[in-house]
Amino acid sequence: MSRMSTLPKRLQPMLATLTDAPFDDAGWVFEDKYDGFRMIAEIRRGKVSLYSRNGKIISRSYIEVAKALEGVKGDAVIDGELVAIGKDGVSHFQLLQNALRHEARLLYYAFDLMFQDTVDVRKQPLLDRKERLKAILPGHRLIAFSRHRKASGTEFFAEAERKGLEGIMAKRADSAYESGSRTADWLKIKTAMRQEVVIAGFTAPRRTRPFFGVLVLAVREDDAWRYIGHVGTGFSHKVLEDLHAKLVKLTTPKSPFPAKVKDEAATTWVKPSLVAEVKFAEWTSKGELRQPVYLGLRSDKQAKDVVRERERPRK
Repeated sequence: MSRMSTLPKRLQPMLATLTDAPFDDAGWVFEDKYDGFRMIAEIRRGKVSLYSRNGKIISRSYIEVAKALEGVKGDAVIDGELVAIGKDGVSHFQLLQNALRHEARLLYYAFDLMFQDTVDVRKQPLLDRKERLKAILPGHRLIAFSRHRKASGTEFFAEAERKGLEGIMAKRADSAYESGSRTADWLKIKTAMRQEVVIAGFTAPRRTRPFFGVLVLAVREDDAWRYIGHVGTGFSHKVLEDLHAKLVKLTTPKSPFPAKVKDEAATTWVKPSLVAEVKFAEWTSKGELRQPVYLGLRSDKQAKDVVRERERPRK
């Protein structure tokens, strides 16, 4: 079981295991893997509380979505993904900050139901929970039901690649909802390699770039910080400015790493607390990221929980 947030156990999301390839199986269903962040919605007597994966109450940040969910029929606890839709009609993690400034369209994709009125439905089969969920969702431009396809995972994955999606989810059709657990009943299959990372430092700006040069990246390994490389691409001028303002408040004199790493003399160390996401080409033999590209900060996960994500073949 993964370490989870301060949310009560019953409200903690079920987590998926990364696997290496799509497959076909009549006992499984397949959904889009949305490129946003997880959000649990608790609707009680018409009032809505929204929670991020790490237990933060985020209702005030997404008031419009909370208002839309007031239209849910009865009381419920819903699991879903908050995304920002680009002009291409696809969700993009980088656009979520733009959505807060009303420069991109927010959408909450609801994909599972944990509680309905006074009934705990987590032990019911996934397809039964999804049927219940679809019946109670309001018709609203900010709310969508996450549709699925049965059996044909390889074809669905090929379509996701063509559309430029992050990947697909594979879920056992009769699976229970296991709050706070990472299980093999839910699998994620990515079209490109991505990794959550922790920012451990930054270097001075070079040439015409302002604010900083590259970020030093880390993950947690055996209760210590492991260096996994630098990232120097994927930043707009606005991102450089905003991120630098956050980093200078976290500066610290000591490296968090047990051994020396590249460019130490030119590095300003920071307290390893900011979580970001990158896409990259592959892991090198040294366990470092090859050709990483910065995608954005994540506020839905704690730094201490960021570990290298490894693909596991489906049994």
